[in-house]
Amino acid sequence: MHDTQPYVAETEGVIVRVRPSYLAGQSDPDEGRWVWAYQVEIENQGPEAVQLMARRWIITDATGHVETVRGPGVVGEQPLIAPGDSYSYASGCPLPTPSGSMEGVYMMTDAKGRSFEAAIPAFSLDLPGGRVLN
Repeated sequence: MHDTQPYVAETEGVIVRVRPSYLAGQSDPDEGRWVWAYQVEIENQGPEAVQLMARRWIITDATGHVETVRGPGVVGEQPLIAPGDSYSYASGCPLPTPSGSMEGVYMMTDAKGRSFEAAIPAFSLDLPGGRVLN
């Protein structure tokens, strides 16, 4: 999953890197199901700890259908990330089309209680050898 350059976004010292990969073994194109995994690394280059409180994903399939997914934390956690540290997790996304894209934000809170949104870079979900979102 790490053989490609990550998609990267930076907000107030929070660096978000995403590496998507197609899961052929979990996909069933004959049934209209294509599945991707994505590995996320959230690095805190800021001067104080930040906590990931919630997420908002915008998922768009090849037909232009948009689904927004909101929820607390990620993979059941609300990680506290100290300055200089990072937090990584993996998740997945099924689509009814052979390509699409994802982007979003993490709702973060800093040590002073201030909230801000850290951008999740837009990234493409495409079959290997397909188009790449820049």
